[in-house]
Amino acid sequence: MAVKDTVETTIDSNTITVFSKSWCPYCKAAKQLLKESYGDKQIEILELDQREDGADIQNYLAEKTGQRTVPNIFVNKQHVGGNDAVQAAHKSGKLKELLVQ
Repeated sequence: MAVKDTVETTIDSNTITVFSKSWCPYCKAAKQLLKESYGDKQIEILELDQREDGADIQNYLAEKTGQRTVPNIFVNKQHVGGNDAVQAAHKSGKLKELLVQ
């Protein structure tokens, strides 16, 4: 399955992976935080609304993580969650811990 391969390869190949939609305010907030605070890390952002396979990717992510919404964020191959989760992980220091693993 090409969609599964795309998702898994992207997660495995990057320190931070964000599955996003370009118009989503929660995605924008998460991307801004990650770029400003962790811009020295390899960040890959897939804008699902700008891809032909975007809906299929979102469906696969829902199966993989149980999360249907975007942003859907992975750090060092671990699922962090959405904007609220990544903001909380940043504030608590957990995100920094995930990045040094």
